Amino acid sequence: MFLELIATIFAGFAMAGVVMLIGRASGGRLPKWLAPVAAGLAMIAVTISSEYGWYERTRASLPEGVVVAETGENRSLYRPWTYMVPFVERFAAIDTSTAKTHPGLPGQYLTEVYFFGRWAPVSALSVRLDCTGWRRAVVTSDSSFGAGDGLAIDWVSPSEGDGLLSTFCGGL
Repeated sequence: MFLELIATIFAGFAMAGVVMLIGRASGGRLPKWLAPVAAGLAMIAVTISSEYGWYERTRASLPEGVVVAETGENRSLYRPWTYMVPFVERFAAIDTSTAKTHPGLPGQYLTEVYFFGRWAPVSALSVRLDCTGWRRAVVTSDSSFGAGDGLAIDWVSPSEGDGLLSTFCGGL
């Protein structure tokens, strides 16, 4: 966040400097108000670019086997351009490479789901997925994964378009 602030301020100073150099080279024909206006527009452009580029940068840095399952887009009144082109502000990614299986529970997996937010720390949940019964449950990270522990789990049966189950079970 701090580096983005520095980049935004630097872009404003750089654009103001370029406009002042062009004004000087043109013999002072540019209006004096153009430098601060250009600096402000450059700062807004850098901020917008940073917000729209965050998702792709973060997704590209995910380790192999961690796949994006769901995204959350943002539209804001104070950002009117987001009504035309919303940007991804948060997403959930599922770790497919370290999923655990159990021979006594065919079609069930234990894996981690990571939640990323634009200005939020990354959080993780352990999730048990039942691809055969199309259900999922949040479990504690220290829970056992065996054939006799299914009774204490609070299963959720989501719709067919559930991002976590579709991403994980659809890729098997």
